[in-house]
Amino acid sequence: MPIKIPDTLPAREILESEGVMVMDESSALRQDIRPLQIALLNLMPKKMETETQIARLIGSTPLQVELTLVRIGSHTPKNTSADHLISFYNTWDEIKHRRFDGFIITGAPIETLPFEEVTYWHELTQILDWTETNVHSTFTICWGAMAALSHFHGIPKHLLEHKAFGVYRHRNLSPQSPYLAGFSDDFSISVSRWTEIRKPDVEAVPSLQILMESDDTGVCLISEEKNNRLYIFNHVEYDTETLGDEYRRDIEAGTPIKVPHDYFPNDDPDAEPVNRWRSHAFLLFGNWINQVYQSVPFDFHE
Repeated sequence: MPIKIPDTLPAREILESEGVMVMDESSALRQDIRPLQIALLNLMPKKMETETQIARLIGSTPLQVELTLVRIGSHTPKNTSADHLISFYNTWDEIKHRRFDGFIITGAPIETLPFEEVTYWHELTQILDWTETNVHSTFTICWGAMAALSHFHGIPKHLLEHKAFGVYRHRNLSPQSPYLAGFSDDFSISVSRWTEIRKPDVEAVPSLQILMESDDTGVCLISEEKNNRLYIFNHVEYDTETLGDEYRRDIEAGTPIKVPHDYFPNDDPDAEPVNRWRSHAFLLFGNWINQVYQSVPFDFHE
């Protein structure tokens, strides 16, 4: 089944060119099923890029998914046009009366700030609390995952001496987990962050299970079965060029940064990078969507 998104969303043309099935309103109405209601709280500055990355992954499952784009109401993004926000995004206030099968919260480039100094921290904590009653399963990414772990379990994030940046080998710690069905024993994932969550802090919370980790960059993926939550600190959703774009952005801004680890062939920034995480990105999001479908009631009120 395809993903249902607005007909004029810029991501639509990209997804259709890649072979992702995209459904229009009239076709969706003809199908006598309830599509999964998935919302994306997009905290990234380049919203169109991120919404395309996420829509690509959840649109490649065999289920019909209706995607709702959500933004923080107390913050005005600088890198996305007002027309795009007005046309395609809802503030949380506008959708908080609804229930969702799945809710995705992205990262944000504000890792080095203490959580309490983030201008929209109060609204985000309200949203996190709201997910406990209005969302069946929550999937948080990078800074969003660290924020959720801090809010729900008091787990701190720690500033790294050097940015964890590049493509790193990861281990499958729980092959029996439904979220890792079909995963290799080890695999590559793109990483881009200045902070980390430490393993002893996670292991001190009985409800949390570490599913993936890297010898170089530490904990990657955590599940919380009791509350149907996934927390991932690295970026399976990234496009092939995303790390390279971030590298050149930091160079132009004068930010001290090394060439992304194991990303450019021969560490040559002029060489074309090779994507080695795409298949596991589709697999992880497909497994999550399947788990949501298998466990959520048909009737939201049950």
